[in-house]
Amino acid sequence: MRAREKTMAPEGRTRVVITGIGIVSPLGLGREATWAGLVAGRSGVSAIERFDASALTTRFAGQIREFDPAAVMGRKEARRADRYTQFAVAATREALEHSGLTIDEGNADRVGAIVASGMGGIATLEQGAATLMNEGPHRVSPFFMTMFLPNMASGVVAMTFGARGPNFAPVSACASSAHALGEAAEMIRRGWADAMLASGAEAAVSPLSIAGFNAMGALSTRNDAPEKASRPFDAEREGFVLGEGAATLVLESLAHARARGAVILAELAGYGTTDDANHVVQPAPGGIGAAKAMRLALVDAGLRPGDIDYLNAHGTSTQLNEKFETQALKAAFGEAAATLPVSGTKSMTGHLLGAAGALEGAISVLAIQRGIAPPTINQETADPDCDLDYVPNMARDIEIRHAMSNSMGFGGHNVSLIFSAFAE
Repeated sequence: MRAREKTMAPEGRTRVVITGIGIVSPLGLGREATWAGLVAGRSGVSAIERFDASALTTRFAGQIREFDPAAVMGRKEARRADRYTQFAVAATREALEHSGLTIDEGNADRVGAIVASGMGGIATLEQGAATLMNEGPHRVSPFFMTMFLPNMASGVVAMTFGARGPNFAPVSACASSAHALGEAAEMIRRGWADAMLASGAEAAVSPLSIAGFNAMGALSTRNDAPEKASRPFDAEREGFVLGEGAATLVLESLAHARARGAVILAELAGYGTTDDANHVVQPAPGGIGAAKAMRLALVDAGLRPGDIDYLNAHGTSTQLNEKFETQALKAAFGEAAATLPVSGTKSMTGHLLGAAGALEGAISVLAIQRGIAPPTINQETADPDCDLDYVPNMARDIEIRHAMSNSMGFGGHNVSLIFSAFAE
């Protein structure tokens, strides 16, 4: 058994804990439905149903089914919100109910919301452009601007739940909501808030975004077997699979959570972020930027590489990402990398772009809680460049005291987060 070290915040630093989780994912509505799909190794990827995708090169995605925005927001407000905002509100509502945190006049100024999105309301943008071209400028909706802006989910979440504290929307492509979690924790550590709703939401399953990603050769085109298309760390990976959804974590200072008798799920113990400064879409050779983010997170948490029991990888199912992420893990963890269980859960959910970091942070917390490492499905063909333990095809029972979650985005953005089982 590897030596473990108790999470110790730097002297005098406020400890930040997680008290609630809400998820809307291609595996199901709610955290329990999503978790059940993960541990079963089930793919949430299928042929696109919401629009005619026959002209697209890629005709499948990880889609949310049976979602009723009117039940979440009311019919009137739902009509005035893009799908990504609807998802954010749904995930946040579940997270608050899970947490038991009530926002009222007594604490509203001390509760904030950071809701990230990489693409914002791209479906609204696409529809608005079509209306302009086909019907003229006077037919564009008066709600067009407020529906597509990437910050609007953050604002609507605040308005829906009455959170008047710090509020903004990080946009760093696929690292966006990992930044949201890390920066939300920093708001609490600075004393600017007692609690934060940290979230990511994305609804980019649309013709324009798929066509754009196809044009750059980023998406899988395995139309004959969509459920097999997302295959992180497998030699036959050939592109990522687009997904949609949202995840929200309720973060609180330890003192605040204790004072109201909250059940503490885990601690957000470490946060590291860097940029490759290398290329707009390709990771830096050797994964040097990602490795540095991991090292910074370890320092922030007061942990050593050998203390991490589980890692949720960025694992997009693209050739360069997995090669360089594996190199980054070896650089950051040294000898400990060889025995570290690593999951690529995008193999089941698809890639939620700006919402991926929040979803995978939530998965990491659930993995700590349940003592299970979710699998990387579709692990069928070994790749000599990817030679670590990727928890292939079947979930694994394992004691997890400290889990790391990695996110990387176009533009070279890297984020590593460390979640720890709560200890006094």
